[in-house]
Order: sequence, then C-alpha cells, then structure tokens
Amino acid sequence: MHTWLTGKGVILLFALVSCAGSKIKARQETPLTVKPAAPDYTSLANWAAHPAKYDLSDSLPTPYRPLKTDTSVDVFFLYPTSYLDASKINESRLSEADERTRWNADAKDEALNAYTDRTSILNQASAFNACRVFAPRYRQAHIRTFYITDSIAKIFFDTAYADVKSAFQYYLKFENKGRPFIIASHSQGTLHASRLLKEFVDGKPLQNQLVAAYLIGLPVMENYFSQIPPCNYSGATGCFVSWRTFKKGYEPENVAKESFKAVVVNPLTWTLDDDWATRNANKGTVLYKFNKPKPYNVGAGIHGYILWSSKPRFLGNIFFTRKNYHIGDINLFWKNIHDNVAMQAAMFTFSQKNNPGNQAF
Repeated sequence: MHTWLTGKGVILLFALVSCAGSKIKARQETPLTVKPAAPDYTSLANWAAHPAKYDLSDSLPTPYRPLKTDTSVDVFFLYPTSYLDASKINESRLSEADERTRWNADAKDEALNAYTDRTSILNQASAFNACRVFAPRYRQAHIRTFYITDSIAKIFFDTAYADVKSAFQYYLKFENKGRPFIIASHSQGTLHASRLLKEFVDGKPLQNQLVAAYLIGLPVMENYFSQIPPCNYSGATGCFVSWRTFKKGYEPENVAKESFKAVVVNPLTWTLDDDWATRNANKGTVLYKFNKPKPYNVGAGIHGYILWSSKPRFLGNIFFTRKNYHIGDINLFWKNIHDNVAMQAAMFTFSQKNNPGNQAF
C-alpha cells in the first residue's frame, strides 16, 4: 500500500487547490471512546454533493457558464483525504483501542466537511458536473494511515470503505433508477472506488450501466479488473482511466521500485500512447482562482507508469519547485475532464438507444 504514494509531497499545498492543504485548526474535543457513527445516507447532510440540493459541485468557472447537466447520467464521486490534522492522532499510542477511534474522521465534523467542500467538492467534483453528481461523506482514514503498517492501516481503510459501500448501495436502491453512471475519485477516494468497482461492477450485470470510471491519483494495476478495460480514445465508454502526475523529468524513487505495472491514460489525449501532448491540447486548468481557468497551461505525456506534466504557469511560479503534482491531478486537466465526461455520457446514451439489446452481462 505504501508504494501507492510518493512521500510527503502528497500532503503539501501549492498554488493548485485540491485534496491537501493547510492543516485544519484543532478543536478541543472530548476523547472518543467509540468509533465515529456510520453516516445515515437517507439524510442529505451526509452527502457532500447531491442533485437534490445546491452544493459546490454545481459550480462552474465563469467562462464555461451556463452549466448544462445531462440528468440521464449520474456520477458517484469519492473525494480524497482531507483529514490531515496531526493533532487528532498519536502514532505512539496506536496500539491503544481508544486511540484507534481517532484514525477515522467523524462524518459529522462540520469544520472538516466545510474544508472538504471548499477544496475537493468545489475544485474536483465540479469537473464531473456535466452529469448529476453524488458524493457521500464518509469516515475517511487519516492521511497518516498511508504511512503505517498495512495490517493496522487496513482497519481504518475498511471503516472508510464500509461507508462508501453503504452509500453506493443506497444510491443504487433509491437514486439510480436504471441510469448509466460514472465512478470518479481521487487519492484515498480511488483506493475505495477501485474496490467498489471490483465488488459491484467488474464482470457483473451492473457493468452494463457503467459509462466510465475515473480512478485518479493512485495507480491501478494492469489486469486489476477482469472485464473493465482501460480507455484508449476520447469519449470511450465502458472503460476506466487513471493517472498520477509529476513534473516532467522526475520519477520518484518509490515509483521506480514498484513491482507492478500501472495503467496510465493521458488526460489531454485520452489514449495510452506515450506521445507528448503540448499545452495547446489543454483546454483549461483550474489553479488557485476557480473562476479564472487558464487554457493552454500544461502539456503532458506518459512516462512509464506515471504521467509527466510541464510546469504549471501562474504568477510567481518561478518560486514553485514542487515535483510531485498529486494535488493537481484533476485541476491541471479540469476542462479536458469536464468535456470528456459530457462526451462519454452522450456516446453511451447514443449507443444504448441504437443498440438496446447490446449487453455484455
């Protein structure tokens, strides 16, 4: 599991706004003696994004308005780790049962939820709002979970996944109503989304409703899915895309030592080809000012099992020396993602109308 990240760069903020950022100020709280309660998904309060309410996933940068949503297709979005406050946990006491209850976030933590909304839901989930967006709140594992012993980390990731699974089951039973859907995620969200697809969709009848999956920020191993292939052209459906972004010319030690092959799709070309796509292919990057996207901002190309990006252009970028662009996996390619989602939804709907009996399972 530790090979899925590339060190402390994952949790450092730069000008791009995404899954990581400055620490949330600690609040004085009574020590927990039991695990935070599982969210009740019948309540809209336990959805960071939901079609039945206005939320920040409904936002669109000013130049791209008005928002046009295909209500016949849904997106189930799983946000990345926003539970970052080191004062919430104590690794030296990890063996104590009471301490372990702190390693999963409380889905009712208002400060944490507000932070999640103004970062990931605004800047990432919005990239998928060409369709209806559902994003459940869940008891995410603390960022440090990615750096501890796997056997212990599994406990906390399992708790988070239990919520994701419950939310998806609720969505299927009460909200889906036979609609095609997209699964989208970033970082820790991708850890859970991959597992969800494997359990509910891959090689199962529900795969007939899968428009596509966006499994971003963590690697997806070749042959992880038995029936869901990688996408290899713009607008491709029934497939998945994945990438993790680093500065062109940089390959982290952890990645170089990986013993598996990861799928990488270039979000500027939507292919598996390793040809470099220039900045001209970039339709719009969302940096630190959401309403002022920057077209032609970065180029990108596949290098081995990672995605290389040119250095983002923004005022003061001369001082920007970060090489791990994990935090910008979605932001750097925001408009390309948004347009591709719209195209996939249209292509899937067209295919279903013209080939109603064409089901694989």
